[in-house]
Amino acid sequence: MKVEQIYTGCLAQGAYYIVSENEAAIIDPLREVKPYLDRLEKDNVTLKYIFETHFHADFVSGHLDLSKKTGAPIVYGPTAKPEFEAIIAEDNQIFEIGKVKIKALHTPGHTMESTTYLLIDDNGVETAIFTGDTLFLGDVGRPDLAQKEGSVTQEDLAGILYESLQTKIMPLDDSITVYPAHGAGSACGKNMQKETVDILGNQKRTNYALNQPDKESFIREVLDGLTAPPKYFGMNVAMNKGGYESLENVMNKGLNPVSVEDFESFAEETGALILDTRSPVEFHKGFVPNSINIGLKGDFAPWVGTLIVDVKHPLLLISDEGTEEEVITRLSRVGFDNVLGYLKGGFDSWKNSNKETDEVKRISPAEFAEAFNENSKVIDVRKITEYSAEHIDNAYSRPLDTISDWVSTIDDSEHFFLHCAGGYRSMIAASILNSHGIRNFTEIEGGFNGIKKTEKFPVSDFVCQTKTL
Repeated sequence: MKVEQIYTGCLAQGAYYIVSENEAAIIDPLREVKPYLDRLEKDNVTLKYIFETHFHADFVSGHLDLSKKTGAPIVYGPTAKPEFEAIIAEDNQIFEIGKVKIKALHTPGHTMESTTYLLIDDNGVETAIFTGDTLFLGDVGRPDLAQKEGSVTQEDLAGILYESLQTKIMPLDDSITVYPAHGAGSACGKNMQKETVDILGNQKRTNYALNQPDKESFIREVLDGLTAPPKYFGMNVAMNKGGYESLENVMNKGLNPVSVEDFESFAEETGALILDTRSPVEFHKGFVPNSINIGLKGDFAPWVGTLIVDVKHPLLLISDEGTEEEVITRLSRVGFDNVLGYLKGGFDSWKNSNKETDEVKRISPAEFAEAFNENSKVIDVRKITEYSAEHIDNAYSRPLDTISDWVSTIDDSEHFFLHCAGGYRSMIAASILNSHGIRNFTEIEGGFNGIKKTEKFPVSDFVCQTKTL
């Protein structure tokens, strides 16, 4: 028997590949299925089942493409109602893969169809659970995504999740390995550990959600501090439940080089958003006017989903040459399939054609220290939790994920400094501000991490060791 965790850091997502003898199973596959097909071919095994723990909200699963290419059936837990052919497992139903078994444990709460898969080895020993978003390391799945107005509340779902954990997970042996669907950085939980694998006994000891004295305390603690989920989540659920275009078609359409001469007119004719995926360092030096910078080397896909929201919105890309396929793949993971093409030759071709360009004024933390005075206005776009832990005194907290709510409140007649933790998010914010005609600001390279090193700014007293880009 072999169990492999296939972890994708930019999504903080874990898929699982299980092999026994000449058969295999895959749990919660990503959109691009070639890596799984390559593993199957290398191991000379047949894919018998594709297990889905629930209808995912934060990414588009590869279940449909994988099933079409292998013929393996898709399995969901009880109450799931996909709009395509699938096996809807009964609670405690057994599936055999080679000499091992997988038991479906219905664990509703995060969503009503949420299911944990229990792996039983060839000796009949329960060895691992694939918990999806039911149980994370250090946390449990947020119970506010599947609420329905007038019928099921987040409090109801939290109570259902409590019962699932108490009756299905807690009675299992402490030695069982826990394989969750997500790790630290995912928006599906609020308190996840950085590790991606643990044993259940340790989670019983250390996970705050598993250590509440009663259901009421569990509901209160699990719901406390939950921020609003990203708005694209519902669209991803709809794609996972209803189906989507094959990745091959998405790739063929998106890998369309557009000349400098046609790029501008194409954007105007289609209403496409120009997405520049270069690094903040390169973007600030020069970019196509009105383009939005979300750097590929960062939490690219989640930020695209959070800030662009509409997965059907047409996109035109400006990327480092040779990265176009990676960009389109990572966009497809969160359902953004409507890529119309990319600027042939990248930004350099635009600049060399003497087209109009724009730039963001960026200074170092040392330069900021020289320019800063008691009348300076500072906007901090980090998360509220980061700001609360430590910030420049009198800085304004304006989290990037809510920029659509606060961008209209900015007074462009008053200069301000803009920063995040390291420079990635503040450049995204800078590009969005620029596209709204707000230009009277200076972005700080290196963000708060760099600012602290100057030791010239009054900051709040409490320091949290959380590190976020």
